[in-house]
Amino acid sequence: MRFEIPLLPVDYSGVTIHCIPSGPLATNAYLVTERNRGEAILIDAPHGVWEDLAQILERENCRLVALLITHGHWDHTGDAARIQNLGVPLYAHEADRVFIEKPEVMGLFTIPGIELEPARLERVVEAGSRISLLGTTIEVRHVPGHCPGNVLFYFPSLEAAFVGDALFNGGIGRYDLPGGSLQVLEHSIRSQIYTLPARTMVHPGHGPETTVGEEMAGNPYVRGGAA
Repeated sequence: MRFEIPLLPVDYSGVTIHCIPSGPLATNAYLVTERNRGEAILIDAPHGVWEDLAQILERENCRLVALLITHGHWDHTGDAARIQNLGVPLYAHEADRVFIEKPEVMGLFTIPGIELEPARLERVVEAGSRISLLGTTIEVRHVPGHCPGNVLFYFPSLEAAFVGDALFNGGIGRYDLPGGSLQVLEHSIRSQIYTLPARTMVHPGHGPETTVGEEMAGNPYVRGGAA
């Protein structure tokens, strides 16, 4: 399953979010292309994403300039080393360095037979970081609870947030993995996601997109207002 989401309104001309579910858990990778600049960034890098990614980059004549990792779990980083070895800098939170650089620590909760190749955390992001890419500013918010270093990348100019596995359409991320906590996850969602504008598109690590307003009103796990 693959689909592309053109950004509207028309002042976003030239910018497209490509959602590429990849790997054994159909993890969503997001390629954001800016054709006017000839640049693109990738958010998360599940196993096997490179083949589809390379085709889109060639078709849109864009160069990949950054890899942003929402969190260090193996299903989001399977192709990270491969992409990083092409000279693409990797951005992630310090709390997930161990998962990225020593992925064997996740051996107990991977699928048998999956190869885990270490990557390098080159550019550390933290709560409040602002990254300038594609001619726009990306705001970083720390949303632990599913994974210690889970962050979301919020594009105010696009009204879009890429949240990793913190929040799903009608669901929330697992909190029974190492470093997980339901209490922490609930607080992260209320204080860091539900404080975004209600019309913000939420692009999760698995499954279809949603909006902040829809989840505040109807998410059965964390409903209601901000913390």
